[in-house]
Amino acid sequence: MKRRSLWSWIVLVLAILYFGLPLLGTVDFSMKMRRGVYSLDAYWAVLGDPRFQATFLYSVVMACMTIVVGVLLVVPTAYWVRLKLPRWRPVIEFITMLPLVIPAIVIVFGYIRLYNTSSWLPLTGSALGTDALLTLGYTTLALPYMYRAVDTGLRTIDVATLTEAAESLGAGWITVMWRVILPNVLVAVLSGAFLTFAIVIGEFTMAALLNRPAFGPYLQLVGANRAYEPAALAVIAFAITWICMGLIQLVTRLQKHTMRV
Repeated sequence: MKRRSLWSWIVLVLAILYFGLPLLGTVDFSMKMRRGVYSLDAYWAVLGDPRFQATFLYSVVMACMTIVVGVLLVVPTAYWVRLKLPRWRPVIEFITMLPLVIPAIVIVFGYIRLYNTSSWLPLTGSALGTDALLTLGYTTLALPYMYRAVDTGLRTIDVATLTEAAESLGAGWITVMWRVILPNVLVAVLSGAFLTFAIVIGEFTMAALLNRPAFGPYLQLVGANRAYEPAALAVIAFAITWICMGLIQLVTRLQKHTMRV
């Protein structure tokens, strides 16, 4: 037991050094914009850039739209598969895992080929149509994480019993989903939502090829033309990701505390 504990600590220390030292180096470099002293000039320059504000706001809006579409798609599907179609579960899981093996560039090229201005549905001919395509693309990229989170949440409850009880009281399908199932898997949905948010904020390929003013292309543009600002942006993006991870842990702990009470 002592040897295992020692090796666990060694692995933990090595992991901290492996991931922590590059981050510390990035933070250190981002604060050296002013010669001879540490300062936050790079961060103020980034945060004060109108393009940063516009692209970040755009990506936040797209992330919220992606979360809404993902929840409306995944929650009813996972619920129906667990309740009525358990034999189809391996097939659905396989389909939801495909975005992990199909590159985003393949998906977006398919969109451009099918929905360009000379096709039967020219969605790329307008900003609204392109935004809709981008939302669907983001939903596809986040599908493995959202579905896994929701499916894990559904495993913790007795879906059949809850559904039968609600239906015996006269509840319809929409009422069962909205007032019975969704509240019981809310933590799982929030976990998938935070992961989706982190994915959308940092995504580059789809937004760049569809020519949308998202945060990912802005990161690449600044990285190609500036010195200290890209390091500051990397730290900001890293902080956003970890905030999302922290919110997942916070929501999970709050739910466990509520269940104990």
